[in-house]
Amino acid sequence: MELPLFPLHTVLCPGVALPLHVFEPRYRALVARCLEEGTPFGVVLIRDGREVGAGPTSIATVGTVAEIREAGKFSDGRYELLIVGVRRFRIESVTVGREPYLVGDVEELEEEIGDRLAARALTDRVTQRFVRYLALLQPAEGEDADEIDVQVELDVEDDPADTGGSSTSDGAPDPLDDVARRVAVPDDPTILSYLLSGIIQVDQPRRQQLLEAPTTESRLRELIRLIDREVVLLDRRLRNFSVDPRTIALRRN
Repeated sequence: MELPLFPLHTVLCPGVALPLHVFEPRYRALVARCLEEGTPFGVVLIRDGREVGAGPTSIATVGTVAEIREAGKFSDGRYELLIVGVRRFRIESVTVGREPYLVGDVEELEEEIGDRLAARALTDRVTQRFVRYLALLQPAEGEDADEIDVQVELDVEDDPADTGGSSTSDGAPDPLDDVARRVAVPDDPTILSYLLSGIIQVDQPRRQQLLEAPTTESRLRELIRLIDREVVLLDRRLRNFSVDPRTIALRRN
C-alpha cells in the first residue's frame, strides 16, 4: 500500500503517542491530505540528514503507521498534532517528486511472538525491572531536580487485602511499591515490548533496533539487557538524566 512518509529524528513505537508541531510546507500538505481523507501517514527515523529543508536524507526502512488523534491549525497554516503509532511497516520503494513529500510503497509487518512461554516469562521479568527503573528515574534524596513524571496510564488493581503496601526494614513505605501503584504495565507481551521501547531513555538507533526486532521475545530480551544497564548506571548515578523532549515539548519537523 502507499503511505505518505514523515521522516523524523525520533522513533515512534506502536501504542506510543507523540506530539508534533508541523510548519514546513511539504508536511503541512501531508497533514492536510491525511486530515481530509481520514488516513494515516508513516513515521520513519532519519538515519542521516535533516528534518527541515532540502538536502539528501537517509531513512530507516522500518517505520510505524501513525494515526492523527488530535489536530489544531493556526491561521498561518501550521499544525499541532497528537499522533499515535499503531503498527509497523517496511518500505519496499519510495516515490520522490510526485508529491512535495515522500510517498512509500510499504508492507505492513506481522507481529511474531516467538516462543510464547518464554515471552510470557520475559514479560514478568521486564515488568519488575521497569518498576525499579522508574523508581531510579526520580531524584535521589538531596538531589536538586524535579521529580520525573513518566506519563503512563495503565490499569492497576488494588488488592482488597492490602492494608497499605509494603515497607522497608525501618518501616518507611517501599518506593518500588509506590511506583508500582502509580504505573500498571500491560500483560500482553507485544504491547508491553513496544510501550517500554518507546519509554526507556536510549538513543534513537537503539530504539530503532527494538522496533525492528523480528519477534516480541527477542525485543523483550533486548529490553531486559538495556534496562539492566540503565538501572546500574542510575543506581550509581553515573550518568546525567535528560528527559526525552517528546515528554516536555512538541516535536518540530
